[in-house]
Amino acid sequence: MSYGSAGDGRLSKNERREAAREKAKVLREQQRKKDIRNRIFLFGGLGVVVIAIGIAVTLIIVSAIKPAGPGPMNMASDGVTVSKGFVATTAPSQPADAAPAVPTPDYSNGVVDIQVYVDYLCPFCGQFESTNAEQIGQWIDSGAATLTTHPLAILDRGSLGTKYSTRSANAAACVANYSPDSFYAYSALLFKNQPAENTEGLDNAALKGYVTDAKSDKVSQIEKCIDDTEFKDWVSASTARALKGPLPNTKVEKVEGTPTVLVNGQQYSGSLTDADAFSAFVLQVASEAYSTATPAPTPEPTVAQ
Repeated sequence: MSYGSAGDGRLSKNERREAAREKAKVLREQQRKKDIRNRIFLFGGLGVVVIAIGIAVTLIIVSAIKPAGPGPMNMASDGVTVSKGFVATTAPSQPADAAPAVPTPDYSNGVVDIQVYVDYLCPFCGQFESTNAEQIGQWIDSGAATLTTHPLAILDRGSLGTKYSTRSANAAACVANYSPDSFYAYSALLFKNQPAENTEGLDNAALKGYVTDAKSDKVSQIEKCIDDTEFKDWVSASTARALKGPLPNTKVEKVEGTPTVLVNGQQYSGSLTDADAFSAFVLQVASEAYSTATPAPTPEPTVAQ
């Protein structure tokens, strides 16, 4: 018995098969569109990630190739030169990674040129300083010698992670930059209060305290410079230059240890704890410069009889 017309729901076998095919076709089309949408969202998300990664990489590269900051004023030669009256030679700042600007010295003028490459944590540097500071100071004060101090950071590993060599060299550079005429006194205080190796070294409060003790000008600016390690890039670059060499105005190729002490370009290799030995070396080098600069008298021609 039939309760509806033939078109109501009773389909033939062929009609049912065709309907199934049509339904499958619709489902496949829906799935295809869904897959396309998903791929769009996926690639869009990946694009955002790729852009983000690209920006991050660009920032890293830019940061890596960003030029080092400026070096301190009055240390264009990678050291500060102090002459008669403990007055520092002034010089403009230049980029931290720039080659040192070193004039050719005139050893014939009778003024001895003393160059010292030091690390303020180096105990041997401390020995040389305590042994010879007084007589070098007398030579400088009288105008008999100039002293150029090159602060290096070689022994950071010996300060239990505080990087004292870098911090102290930076502090010295801060003083040279803002109050150059107090550099000699400040450097002397760093050695007088030198910490032992394998300790944390002096903290920044102590480094700043010696700024006032050295009668520096612009104390607040120097203190900020110390806290900010303003010249750490210069310290790193100048240390690398000294270790790589060549050292200017000398046959000494590079710094192989501190202190490296040069007198008129000649390296002192004597005792670090014998002031007489260093004094004798200085006098010897000075006399050599004098004899080289003073021409031998020309004999007068003889007249034939």
